[in-house]
Amino acid sequence: MKITQIETYIASIPYCDQEISARVNRGGVTDVVVKIVTDDGLIGWGESCSGADVKSVECAVQSARPFLLGRSPWDHEQICRDFFMRGLWDYRPMTGNFAFAGIDMALWDICAKSVDQPLYQFFGGLARTSVNYFAYLKQGSLESVRKQCRQNMRRGCTVFYIKAGIDFFAEKEMIRVIRETIGETSKIRIDANGAWSVNEALRNLAELDECRLDFAEQPVAAEPVRNMAELRAHTAVALCANEGLGRISDVWEVIRARAADVLNFSSYWVGSLANFHRLAHAANWEGLRVCKHTHGEFGLAAAAHHQLLLTLPNIVDGHQETASTMEGDILTEDLPIIQSADWGVPAGTGLGVTVHEGRLQEAVERYNRDGQFLPHQTEISSAL
Repeated sequence: MKITQIETYIASIPYCDQEISARVNRGGVTDVVVKIVTDDGLIGWGESCSGADVKSVECAVQSARPFLLGRSPWDHEQICRDFFMRGLWDYRPMTGNFAFAGIDMALWDICAKSVDQPLYQFFGGLARTSVNYFAYLKQGSLESVRKQCRQNMRRGCTVFYIKAGIDFFAEKEMIRVIRETIGETSKIRIDANGAWSVNEALRNLAELDECRLDFAEQPVAAEPVRNMAELRAHTAVALCANEGLGRISDVWEVIRARAADVLNFSSYWVGSLANFHRLAHAANWEGLRVCKHTHGEFGLAAAAHHQLLLTLPNIVDGHQETASTMEGDILTEDLPIIQSADWGVPAGTGLGVTVHEGRLQEAVERYNRDGQFLPHQTEISSAL
């Protein structure tokens, strides 16, 4: 079995509502869909993260052609090394990781399909039969926040996540309303995207923890790592690292420094599902937990990472997802997390999902017509 083709498709899917945080203002997701074909007709699908500029990521994916064509998809570890070392993407590791993550998913999809197995069997087998996902609340009026909570409670959500770092006093009131609405036992998480200084974070977290935060994601700037380490030493609130996990070495340094209680990352950050799996286990050895991150994603990336979450020993409740906040997908069937907070063991082989090529083409046409959903755009999705 040899690789004969690699194709890329830049595709866009709108959000139902604008995503606004201390870092981004965007109306949807634009990613690079990767299709790899073998000489015996097997097809593998993957999804590369767009980052700041989707065309540069597509170019990075296409630059892997010399390391893919004519090779066995089972050689994915050596293909990865060749891409980063011989292709020189180790000099631009974050772009390289965003790009190769989609190639890696497609290679694993082919390998698992070729032996009629689901992906999770290649990463140690099932550690659980279900994974729990969060409710992503958008900032807004108190009544809007209350309404979102109730809608997601009907979906079975018990973990509620909201952005912070924009207007502390408004956010404090929103968090109070969240706690009033969801009750005493459900969890609240905030994500400040590094907006606060260490001193601001200490004061703000002390006030917000009156509503009992589950954890605070990246309250302070990720670099230097001492920011998080210092904050962790002086706050009772559990901390989650995210923005500072952009390379394998960064994740390893946060683990070694014990600069967070939870690591929030994915294969996008570290280039491959195997690297994500290894580092999650390394975190477990240090007594740290893992939450699956999303930059915004289609169903392909969601499905690939779900397969790995089923195998890991140290995951949290309430993993990140955007399926329930998007106007469609590129798959033949909706992901379970659109209707429920819990996702069980997928049927089928490979990633366990099937691309609907008509829906993919619609998403490609949307990108060709409207361009990338940039992280700093101001248009709402309904205007696109």
